[in-house]
Amino acid sequence: MTTEQDGRGEVVLNPTEWVARQAELYESSGGTKGTTQLGVPCLLLDYVGRRSGLVRRTVLIYGRDGEDYLIVASNGGSARPPQWYLNLLANPEVELRVETERFGAIAATLPAEEKARVWPGLVELFPRYAQYQAATERDIPVVRLTRR
Repeated sequence: MTTEQDGRGEVVLNPTEWVARQAELYESSGGTKGTTQLGVPCLLLDYVGRRSGLVRRTVLIYGRDGEDYLIVASNGGSARPPQWYLNLLANPEVELRVETERFGAIAATLPAEEKARVWPGLVELFPRYAQYQAATERDIPVVRLTRR
């Protein structure tokens, strides 16, 4: 388990090595490096583990809807949702770093009609989302992150 210290204490990084390296670079640079993946903007999501109670961090591609941020719980088209999504369902209060800014947010899964409205823009931003949805029978959730 890879951890790092930030101003708020210890944070457990994503267990995938490249994601952990990107999260370290993003945070240690104050949000000036590591802010994209495959040319697409990324944010840092800090959330509380539903079983461990530990603060965890991952890097996620994001889109925008007005002032809100949108993240996609695709898990690469897996039949199972990503662990971070299950944790947000249990505790929707999160911390974000978007480039040089850090702030609190509330996570909420979009209802079907809202997802239908924003999905085309998310697929335009990152076309693999369409492939991921086609690869699974699971309806891939879109999560709105609203600044607290």
